Amino acid sequence: MKLRLIISLLLLIATISSCKKWLEVEPESEISAPVLFSTENGFMEALNGIYNRCSETDLYGKELTFGTPEVLAQNYTMGYNEGLNYTPTSQYNYNDSKFIERKDKIWAGLYNAIVNANLILENIDKKKNIFTGVNYGLIKGEALALRAYLHFDLLRLFAPSYLRNASGKGVPYASAYTKDITSMSSVSEVIEKALTDLEAAKKLLAQDPIRSAGYLVNYPVITDTTTNTEERASIPFLQNRRHRLNYYAVCGELARVYLYKNDKTNALNNALEVINAKKFPWTTKADFNAFEEAKKDRILYKELVFAWYIPKSWYVPGPTEDIKENWFVTGTRGLYLNEDAAKSIYETSTGTIDLRFKNWLSITGVGAAKTYDIVKYNRNSQSDASTANLHYLMAPAIRLSELYYIAAECTYPADPQKAITYINTVRFQRDKEDLNVNSQEEFTTALIKECRKEWLGEGQLFYMYKRLNRAIIGQTGTTIPATDKILVLPLPQDEVVYGGR
Repeated sequence: MKLRLIISLLLLIATISSCKKWLEVEPESEISAPVLFSTENGFMEALNGIYNRCSETDLYGKELTFGTPEVLAQNYTMGYNEGLNYTPTSQYNYNDSKFIERKDKIWAGLYNAIVNANLILENIDKKKNIFTGVNYGLIKGEALALRAYLHFDLLRLFAPSYLRNASGKGVPYASAYTKDITSMSSVSEVIEKALTDLEAAKKLLAQDPIRSAGYLVNYPVITDTTTNTEERASIPFLQNRRHRLNYYAVCGELARVYLYKNDKTNALNNALEVINAKKFPWTTKADFNAFEEAKKDRILYKELVFAWYIPKSWYVPGPTEDIKENWFVTGTRGLYLNEDAAKSIYETSTGTIDLRFKNWLSITGVGAAKTYDIVKYNRNSQSDASTANLHYLMAPAIRLSELYYIAAECTYPADPQKAITYINTVRFQRDKEDLNVNSQEEFTTALIKECRKEWLGEGQLFYMYKRLNRAIIGQTGTTIPATDKILVLPLPQDEVVYGGR
């Protein structure tokens, strides 16, 4: 199969909204690219454009965070929410027109962003002399990391898993900015190319400000520079490094990709680099449990190693993009959990009550009609001002807890007790008692349960089922078999016509 990058020359106009003034002067992309890449600031704006594109609702601003992958993982109850058109998706009806529209937009959107990354990489070494400080390494490193990150998610959606078919057809790995068609890479080839990009990015990001002892992670409302320095840098580009694919985020993504390849040694090493850095503090139970919305940390903000900045997914003029009013609206018109499903996922019948259950779900209705609203992304008001909320609205991408889960999975064969300690470290932070398991199968089952609790509404559980070749657990305890018919999304029709699968 060959990817037809026919949109490449239109890309800058289509996606880099932060460059509007520049576009008004030079509207033709072939002419304008040299203008954009003539200054350090131009490269920064181009890179910001990729993050902006990825944060749109067809990608990580909605669909790839709490949309399609969550529905496929059976993490929502499907009832009267037909207005969202997810019920056929929950039934794995891949011929449904709304599903086809969504997954085709995902494919096109991810490659759109990849081409932007390649455009930066095509030009940056030619202009190396224009950069100051550490900016060359940051920009090139992030562009490489983005290219790998986006290809890896394409692979996890549209190709068989490494475990099932490493030599099978993966996705095209577009590693150059060109009008030429890009041939299909196998699953293992995509993984190796992603690892090459990520390892190169890690080296380039060695001087990332987030690695310095003086870079302190905290809430944006904290102005005390003895406890928070994330917005202290002189230019916005160097601030809020957790909103970008920073050094530790690259370590986290490396841990993910190595684990997908079943290279547990390298996965563990990268996971431990994040854990041992002690850069990301656990959210206090007081912040998680806070009664006042303005003082409440629903998404465990300080624990986010990387996240997409999505304030406009909370509110833009008109009703179409509002998370609360469209996707997690109270009752059964949106995405929700029925009472049995909510209590089953969070195992409320045993032990202490999980803080995630208490703070991410809100009961509504009475009697047999009880349901749980998902309030994980609720805001204090239709504003992202620091005075209104404890933290910015973010779509979690890589969590500290995920690195503990990866460390646990990689450690269990050699040291089961240490592996369980990694899981229990996270459970303690969520107010749960220690876990005890006695076999590899019990451990894997327990780990999947823990990830389901932690990743509700974050789009990661489907990939875990696929990586491990495990049956998907339905809302009522039924299982959906781990087959490529279920786990591999169909390619866009025009890609099938031009290349075949």
